[in-house]
Amino acid sequence: MKLYLKNATVVNEGALFPAGIFIVDERISAICRYDDPSGVEREKECIAQSDSVIDIKGSYVAPGVIDAHVHFREPGATHKACIATESAAAALGGVTSYMDMPNNNPPAVSRGALARKFDIAARDSVVNYSFYIGATADNLSEVLSCDFSKVCGVKAFLGSSTGNLLLDDDSALARLFEKCPALIAVHCEDNAIIAANLKKVQGRCGDNIPFSAHPEIRSVEACVQATLKAVSLAEKYGTRLHVLHVSTAMEAAILKEIKARSPRVTAETCVQYLFFCDSAYDELGPLVKCNPAIKAHRDMLALRTAVRSGVIDNISTDHAPHLLDEKRQPYLQSPSGIPLIQYSLPMMLDLSDHGSFSLPLVVERMAHAPARLYNIAGRGFIREGYYADLVVFNTGRRRAVPAAASRCGWSPVKRLSGTVVHTIANGRFVVRDGKLTGERSARPLEFR
Repeated sequence: MKLYLKNATVVNEGALFPAGIFIVDERISAICRYDDPSGVEREKECIAQSDSVIDIKGSYVAPGVIDAHVHFREPGATHKACIATESAAAALGGVTSYMDMPNNNPPAVSRGALARKFDIAARDSVVNYSFYIGATADNLSEVLSCDFSKVCGVKAFLGSSTGNLLLDDDSALARLFEKCPALIAVHCEDNAIIAANLKKVQGRCGDNIPFSAHPEIRSVEACVQATLKAVSLAEKYGTRLHVLHVSTAMEAAILKEIKARSPRVTAETCVQYLFFCDSAYDELGPLVKCNPAIKAHRDMLALRTAVRSGVIDNISTDHAPHLLDEKRQPYLQSPSGIPLIQYSLPMMLDLSDHGSFSLPLVVERMAHAPARLYNIAGRGFIREGYYADLVVFNTGRRRAVPAAASRCGWSPVKRLSGTVVHTIANGRFVVRDGKLTGERSARPLEFR
């Protein structure tokens, strides 16, 4: 198959420029820049060779989003989500690759459990995939036996969240940081601090806890203490550490200092911490309950600054579906997690339209950076010879978001200015004109 996309505004590697893109089978064969006379001539040759020519009509084209932090719930909780439904939602959001977390049932803490997930994805996934192995107090041998050319990294929960894989054995944690040859991605919250905060709030409110108390319970201090612990271990052992879903201004300040001396420490935030602040609890309540908690307006602004400065390396979603009737229970029974993979790029485009980020920076943090951080082979950039993983999108006036494709069937966002038009994975349309095509063009990610 030879496909030519013409009249695109390409957003790639810090620049915007007019161009056409020639795709041959799975890969980008040529980028014909219109601001270069040779590109115009080259376009004629590409069109002559093409089986299909599609006029993008000035829409933006960027490398597909790589979401390095999702929970697709399979195996174990497929009543609320599965790899088929959530990868379809990903495609509708311009996401062409994802990395799924291990807190399944059974948890993905062995090579056998990982193999099962890879088999399901090979059968059902719409877009490219990889999976983390979870760290426990007694599975270091399994971690060390992993093939990290196929497994994206190791996930360690320093604080418990949905699906408890809490690693609170300090000696086991130290062994992991000392011996692990791969990236360790860490959920940083201190359980003792959270438990004390919860007790304090229950003393005031009983069991009738308002959702607005969530950032008080899962507090700044809980995040900071666990992050300091992880960073201390990484610096001691020279570990490749990636701090997940940074949610506080204080963590951003600490990471700025740490990263200046420890280049093997990197950090992620999630789109919800850039888009929402604690005022959202009044309107959305359980629908914005996630771990770590969405915090104060000043934290949101500090995280936006950290994204712009590079203290935050990449932006993911921590996509975590739950059914509405589960979420709408009282605070103590309502599970944490927000389904955002379909809307993360449009949310970032909305923030871009309102001046928070440039389009090249959005693409840097959502596509280029995860490709670099995880050493993904052949993806994350619009380059000749790379896989043709592309998203075509528009910006402009706010409009109602499309219906949620996630099996959970809901989203906390209602109107956004960013719109995904097409998603191409490995050279094939998985979304065209905003609708799923039925194509499954998925490959396992490869890591150098």
